[in-house]
Amino acid sequence: MKKMKAVIIFALALFVTSIIAQDTPDAATILDHIDKNERFNTIEYTGEFTVEYKGKTFVKKFKAYGKGNDDSFIEFTNSEDRGTKYLKKAGRLYVYSPDTEQVMLISGHMLKESMMGSDMSYEDTIENEKLSKRYNAVISGSEIIEKRECYVLDLTAKKKTESYPKQKLWVAKDNKELIKYELFALSGAKLKEYKLIRSEKIAGKNFPVESQLKDLLRKGSRTVFKLDNVVIDKPISASIFSMRNLER
Repeated sequence: MKKMKAVIIFALALFVTSIIAQDTPDAATILDHIDKNERFNTIEYTGEFTVEYKGKTFVKKFKAYGKGNDDSFIEFTNSEDRGTKYLKKAGRLYVYSPDTEQVMLISGHMLKESMMGSDMSYEDTIENEKLSKRYNAVISGSEIIEKRECYVLDLTAKKKTESYPKQKLWVAKDNKELIKYELFALSGAKLKEYKLIRSEKIAGKNFPVESQLKDLLRKGSRTVFKLDNVVIDKPISASIFSMRNLER
């Protein structure tokens, strides 16, 4: 009888373990879900970001358009920067300044610089490839972030040319939403922190409409992004993503 009980308990343990294993996706599947959530045919929105740095606070407002992850166009509308425009086209980033009435290609060391005084660099805006194409991932554990159970993923770059050779992601278990991430140098030094503040369900995607980014090399700095009037997968004229539109 004792032997029979032991066999039954062992069988139940195997059954429960099997169910848990089926419910826990592997790291590649989670990364693929994040990629799909962040991919779209077109996107259009208005937004603003608030920067707090060195005891000062300033707000930048803009209108943005995107096509896939290759083309994007941003025009700033706040009074101090009205008419400043950015165009990302085929992996290159251009800026038009209304003060000089000239277009400049942002390249080389300039890509490391802050975009409009924010915690985001120009380099952060031009990466086109999916995370799953750029990184190998493993699930390193689970944690509760903002009262939500999350998978913790450790990412290692596949190429030495990556700006951030290592990343750490916190992904919600319930809907695979990216809640938080940290970006690291090859040495292991933490460079940036991202935190989701609020998302909305838009066109079937969990879209981050409010988030925070911190550049840890800028002590005491943070940038909060807020997006409004988000429209996904509606036709946008190709003329928006043209050099002519940038110079207009």
